[in-house]
Amino acid sequence: MPVTSAPLPPRVLHVTQPVDGGVARVVADLVRSQRAAGMEVVVACPAAGSLPGRLAALGCEVLAWEASRSPGPSVLREGRRLSEVVARVRPDVVHAHSAKAGLVARLVVRGRIPTVFQPHAWSFEAVEGTAARLARTWERRGARWASRLLCVSRAELNTGRGLGIEAQWRLVPNGVDLDRFGPQGPSAPVRAADSPAGPLVVCVGRLCRQKGQDVLVEAWPEVLRELPRARLVLVGDGPDTQRLRAAAPASVTFAGAVDDPAPWYRAADLVVMPSRWEGIALAPLEAMACGSPVLVTDVDGARESLPAGAADRCLTPPDDPAALARSLIGLLSDAEGLRTLGRDARRHVHAHHDVRHTAAAVAQVYGELLGLETIEHRKPVAT
Repeated sequence: MPVTSAPLPPRVLHVTQPVDGGVARVVADLVRSQRAAGMEVVVACPAAGSLPGRLAALGCEVLAWEASRSPGPSVLREGRRLSEVVARVRPDVVHAHSAKAGLVARLVVRGRIPTVFQPHAWSFEAVEGTAARLARTWERRGARWASRLLCVSRAELNTGRGLGIEAQWRLVPNGVDLDRFGPQGPSAPVRAADSPAGPLVVCVGRLCRQKGQDVLVEAWPEVLRELPRARLVLVGDGPDTQRLRAAAPASVTFAGAVDDPAPWYRAADLVVMPSRWEGIALAPLEAMACGSPVLVTDVDGARESLPAGAADRCLTPPDDPAALARSLIGLLSDAEGLRTLGRDARRHVHAHHDVRHTAAAVAQVYGELLGLETIEHRKPVAT
């Protein structure tokens, strides 16, 4: 009697240029879940940043793939190196994260291996003029080399479709590790005994134009006029650090990059994310999982990330310091309202943004590509 062996779990190659921030946390969470499901997982990424160390702690093989954030002549060198990585790993699936990895991976693989491209916000939203037109043209043409184009919000998907990108779309919202992000645990020690106990606003993210901290710093003096004891903490670093420091009033604290943002979410009376563009921002989801209310700008994914009925209070227009200040003042002046928003936010994330659901949905996409009905998903072991 012939014996038919079960198909082996897939060998997955994740490719990412960001090694800090939300994209890096998404990659690490996927790796953790996929290894728990028995998949062979390798990650190609730059050697700097927090991601390689975090992956190594999970027992994941990490291969150095040095890449700049922007396209340019370096793409040729980056492509050669990624070709070497692909030849060595021999993956069943290539999963490329964010614009640069999506560009290079699709040019290298060209559909010869099942390829998942996950933009984590569209490249053309980060630039203007000719650069934006070129980016839109590339995304329309490059979509033919993505077996699946995985979007983290309905708004991100609709933006792509509206610009004529034709793809096999899949919607998989970002998820949060609910064992790591919750109201129980240490809070950042930001309120010294001799300091005024005013409301605390926290913004977590790379200090760069996308995340809009410059808009927040511009809005902050107006907040202080109404709430002079309010305090603002910017958690993260990036290319705009020095410019923001020069523009910020004394009540703004720069905490720098941190390995674990959860204590900052727990300490905050309000977490704000003033982004100019997103797919669906991870930091507000993490904050809500910790029971903290959030204020976000009305960019792709923002409305989908909020509890039902919260948009009127928790959304503000992007790139509008005056509107941002009004929203901050209104929320910070209502302590009981903030507590209610925080409770609603935590329930919403538990219901709709559990990272285990995200990992299972991604595994289903891999199964489609490889002709497998299901790929078993098991809850990762806590680390």
